[in-house]
Amino acid sequence: MSLEDQTSLQKNILVVDDDQDFRWAVGNILQADGYTVTQAQDGEEALKLLEQYVPDLILLDYRMPGRDGISISADIKKIIPALSIIIITAYAEIRFAVDAMRVGVYDYVTKPVDNNDLLFTIKRALEKQELVYEVERLKNALNEQSSLCKLMGSSKRIRELFNLVEKVAPTSFTVLIEGESGTGKELVARSIHELSGVKDGPFIAVDCGAIPDSLIESELFGYMKGAFTGAYTDKPGQFELADKGTLFLDEIGNLPYQAQQKILRVMQERCIQRLGAKEAKSIQVRVVAATNQPLEKDIESGKFRSDLYFRLKEFAIKVPALRERKEDIPYLAYRFMNEVQQELKKKCQGISKAALQLLASYPWPGNVRELRNVIRQAVLISEENVSIEPIHFVFGSNIIHYTSEIKASIPDNDMGKTLSDIVKSISQTVEKKIITQMLTETKGNKSEAARRLGIDYKTLLRKIKIYQLKIEE
Repeated sequence: MSLEDQTSLQKNILVVDDDQDFRWAVGNILQADGYTVTQAQDGEEALKLLEQYVPDLILLDYRMPGRDGISISADIKKIIPALSIIIITAYAEIRFAVDAMRVGVYDYVTKPVDNNDLLFTIKRALEKQELVYEVERLKNALNEQSSLCKLMGSSKRIRELFNLVEKVAPTSFTVLIEGESGTGKELVARSIHELSGVKDGPFIAVDCGAIPDSLIESELFGYMKGAFTGAYTDKPGQFELADKGTLFLDEIGNLPYQAQQKILRVMQERCIQRLGAKEAKSIQVRVVAATNQPLEKDIESGKFRSDLYFRLKEFAIKVPALRERKEDIPYLAYRFMNEVQQELKKKCQGISKAALQLLASYPWPGNVRELRNVIRQAVLISEENVSIEPIHFVFGSNIIHYTSEIKASIPDNDMGKTLSDIVKSISQTVEKKIITQMLTETKGNKSEAARRLGIDYKTLLRKIKIYQLKIEE
């Protein structure tokens, strides 16, 4: 059997005609070609049938008692715009054809019906409908990817990440997302859900590190009334709430060892049992987990089960740190700036070149989350209708606090220079402090400092020489 024949077996055609003999004859022709057929004797009956099921195509007589085929077609198109309609008529008039096309009818055939002509027209209509559905599917997929690009950037590393998400999302694979805090692991998890077959189901996110060990089982699996002191009513757990959807277990490495065993059992048996319940309940949940630390070390130390690790890691995705994709920083900075401008109802004149250079040179230990905070504060403390400059940036106090040092770095004899020269001087001062701080943190390890700063080793050596930095190994 050909692919076309296999496809036709899956297609249902609704034949609407007041002539019972005609419906019988056409029905036999269609069934012989592999279609399934449903019949209606007039337009009103057809509209009632559409409340119960949706056919793949409608053959609709033009001349029927009551309302004609064009009027019924207009109503059908309001209900199901993409549904193909072919009108059958004994009155093949140009004026009628124009009216039929105007309401969205695909085509028409004339009585007496030529069997081959009818089957060819139906095949062509169904092929066009499939093409429309495919274009819509691709459009939705592109929109999903476009929305991801709007959130994370368009660097090579992010495009590679999107490619992995698109490959794994339609499958049933369990996914382990690895990456530092603040890189956007939950955003990736939500994207997997939105591109998956369970996208219409719930997305439930659980921060495993925020739940006390004594409550983790009741939170994940739920409990029955009277199961323990304080259980005054039945409560579903997070697994149950995520049924027919996705459960995102963030910071999975923080789970107590005993809870890990129960999660493994739930994933293998696909059923949960509330605390105090006598029977288990079947569930269908897509599990996506995330960790900000390599779980291999926890496995070696006995803190994490190796069998759960391999069950979670059917497919792994690594979210790159912001310092590993610095070409996304300008885009993200402007996006965050626009967001906070709307929030504060305040207008900035962009971000200066020196400020962007400073953002690019900073190591971003807090990743995208830290960048967002820095930009939000910069917009807040800057004046109305001025550009954001390096002086407006306040970085994390646990790394470097720059504001007072930047203000102090403008000597009196600089005040006669141009703004560009002053900003360049400030930028160099801040860059020197960043490099010095990083070399101090790495105890003089230049290779490690270059890696954390997101620059190559030769660039770091050149800047050490320019700034005449003395490094103690």
